[in-house]
Amino acid sequence: MSRPHPFSLAAAFACAGRGVWLMTKGRNGRLQICMAIAAVAGGLALRIGCDEWLAVLLSIAMVLALETINTGLERVVDLVSPGYNELARDAKDLAAGAVLIASVASVVVGVIVFLPKISRFL
Repeated sequence: MSRPHPFSLAAAFACAGRGVWLMTKGRNGRLQICMAIAAVAGGLALRIGCDEWLAVLLSIAMVLALETINTGLERVVDLVSPGYNELARDAKDLAAGAVLIASVASVVVGVIVFLPKISRFL
């Protein structure tokens, strides 16, 4: 399928939106979206402050962006290397590792932001 060049701004946004949509169709993408929704719901329920919102929203954006890149890289690797290949495995594992690093950092942000507020109720 060929695309006309140059892209209009609307077409570029449509392609980017499709990329986000494709990420949400995967198991890990859906899991990340659910965790993001839980974090936003927790932030609303606990009435976190502006600085805390900034940390939470940047964490969500970082994880979702890396999950989108990871999904795209996995598809490219599957396209160019349909059989087992050690380098293909490494590429996929490295991209997944980036998502893991961001996810762990996001959990740390969540603990820092939410734990003090939750502990007040206990």
